Amino acid sequence: MTGHLNMQNRSAGRSQTRIYGTVQYFNQSVRGRVVDLSATGMALELDGSFAAAKGSRVKVQSDDLGFIEGTVQWQHMNRLGLQLKLSTNTLAQLSSYFRFFHEDVKPTLAR
Repeated sequence: MTGHLNMQNRSAGRSQTRIYGTVQYFNQSVRGRVVDLSATGMALELDGSFAAAKGSRVKVQSDDLGFIEGTVQWQHMNRLGLQLKLSTNTLAQLSSYFRFFHEDVKPTLAR
Protein backbone atom coordinates (compact mmCIF):
# COMPACT_ATOMS: atom_id res chain seq x y z
CA MET A 1 0.00 0.00 0.00
CA THR A 2 1.41 3.39 -0.93
CA GLY A 3 1.79 6.34 1.38
CA HIS A 4 -0.60 8.31 -0.82
CA LEU A 5 -3.32 5.71 -0.38
CA ASN A 6 -2.77 5.61 3.39
CA MET A 7 -3.00 9.40 3.57
CA GLN A 8 -6.17 9.32 1.45
CA ASN A 9 -7.75 6.79 3.82
CA ARG A 10 -6.62 8.75 6.90
CA SER A 11 -8.16 11.94 5.51
CA ALA A 12 -11.65 10.41 5.16
CA GLY A 13 -14.27 12.38 7.10
CA ARG A 14 -14.55 11.03 10.65
CA SER A 15 -17.34 11.05 13.17
CA GLN A 16 -17.12 10.39 16.86
CA THR A 17 -19.63 7.72 17.81
CA ARG A 18 -20.87 5.62 20.69
CA ILE A 19 -21.67 2.44 18.82
CA TYR A 20 -21.43 -0.66 21.00
CA GLY A 21 -20.61 -4.06 19.58
CA THR A 22 -18.42 -7.14 19.66
CA VAL A 23 -15.08 -7.68 17.92
CA GLN A 24 -14.26 -11.26 16.90
CA TYR A 25 -10.99 -12.82 15.82
CA PHE A 26 -10.89 -16.62 15.51
CA ASN A 27 -12.04 -17.88 18.94
CA GLN A 28 -11.59 -14.49 20.67
CA SER A 29 -14.50 -12.18 21.27
CA VAL A 30 -14.52 -8.89 23.20
CA ARG A 31 -17.13 -6.19 23.71
CA GLY A 32 -16.21 -2.66 22.82
CA ARG A 33 -17.29 0.73 21.57
CA VAL A 34 -16.63 2.35 18.20
CA VAL A 35 -15.30 5.78 19.17
CA ASP A 36 -14.31 7.04 15.72
CA LEU A 37 -15.84 6.05 12.37
CA SER A 38 -15.16 7.02 8.77
CA ALA A 39 -16.05 5.57 5.39
CA THR A 40 -12.75 3.65 5.40
CA GLY A 41 -12.05 2.72 9.01
CA MET A 42 -12.89 2.77 12.68
CA ALA A 43 -11.24 3.04 16.07
CA LEU A 44 -12.59 0.95 18.93
CA GLU A 45 -12.15 1.08 22.67
CA LEU A 46 -12.25 -2.51 23.97
CA ASP A 47 -13.61 -3.73 27.31
CA GLY A 48 -11.00 -6.50 27.67
CA SER A 49 -7.82 -7.97 26.28
CA PHE A 50 -7.64 -8.77 22.58
CA ALA A 51 -4.69 -10.23 20.67
CA ALA A 52 -4.68 -9.66 16.93
CA ALA A 53 -1.56 -8.62 15.03
CA LYS A 54 -1.47 -5.85 12.44
CA GLY A 55 -2.90 -7.21 9.20
CA SER A 56 -5.28 -9.64 10.95
CA ARG A 57 -8.84 -9.81 9.60
CA VAL A 58 -11.47 -9.26 12.29
CA LYS A 59 -15.26 -9.01 12.39
CA VAL A 60 -17.32 -6.37 14.19
CA GLN A 61 -20.97 -7.02 15.03
CA SER A 62 -23.23 -4.23 16.32
CA ASP A 63 -26.91 -3.35 16.34
CA ASP A 64 -26.23 0.02 14.68
CA LEU A 65 -23.90 -1.16 11.89
CA GLY A 66 -24.67 -4.84 11.53
CA PHE A 67 -21.78 -7.11 10.52
CA ILE A 68 -18.58 -5.44 9.23
CA GLU A 69 -15.16 -6.89 8.44
CA GLY A 70 -11.87 -5.05 8.73
CA THR A 71 -8.10 -5.37 8.95
CA VAL A 72 -6.18 -4.42 12.08
CA GLN A 73 -3.99 -1.38 11.39
CA TRP A 74 -2.88 -0.69 14.94
CA GLN A 75 -3.50 -1.70 18.54
CA HIS A 76 -2.49 0.24 21.65
CA MET A 77 -3.53 -0.89 25.11
CA ASN A 78 -7.33 -1.22 24.94
CA ARG A 79 -7.75 0.58 21.59
CA LEU A 80 -7.88 -0.96 18.15
CA GLY A 81 -7.77 0.66 14.69
CA LEU A 82 -9.34 -1.08 11.70
CA GLN A 83 -9.32 -0.45 7.98
CA LEU A 84 -12.72 -1.56 6.72
CA LYS A 85 -13.25 -4.11 3.97
CA LEU A 86 -15.23 -1.93 1.57
CA SER A 87 -17.79 -4.34 0.17
CA THR A 88 -21.15 -3.27 -1.24
CA ASN A 89 -22.76 -4.48 1.99
CA THR A 90 -20.38 -2.47 4.21
CA LEU A 91 -20.90 0.69 2.15
CA ALA A 92 -24.69 0.28 2.41
CA GLN A 93 -24.49 -0.18 6.19
CA LEU A 94 -22.23 2.87 6.62
CA SER A 95 -24.41 4.98 4.32
CA SER A 96 -27.48 4.04 6.33
CA TYR A 97 -25.76 4.84 9.63
CA PHE A 98 -24.44 8.20 8.44
CA ARG A 99 -27.77 9.11 6.84
CA PHE A 100 -29.67 8.63 10.11
CA PHE A 101 -27.08 9.71 12.68
CA HIS A 102 -24.47 11.90 10.95
CA GLU A 103 -25.93 13.77 7.97
CA ASP A 104 -22.70 15.80 7.57
CA VAL A 105 -20.56 12.78 6.57
CA LYS A 106 -21.38 10.62 3.56
CA PRO A 107 -19.23 7.54 2.88
CA THR A 108 -18.11 7.08 -0.70
CA LEU A 109 -15.89 4.57 -2.39
CA ALA A 110 -12.99 6.54 -3.90
CA ARG A 111 -11.61 5.27 -7.17
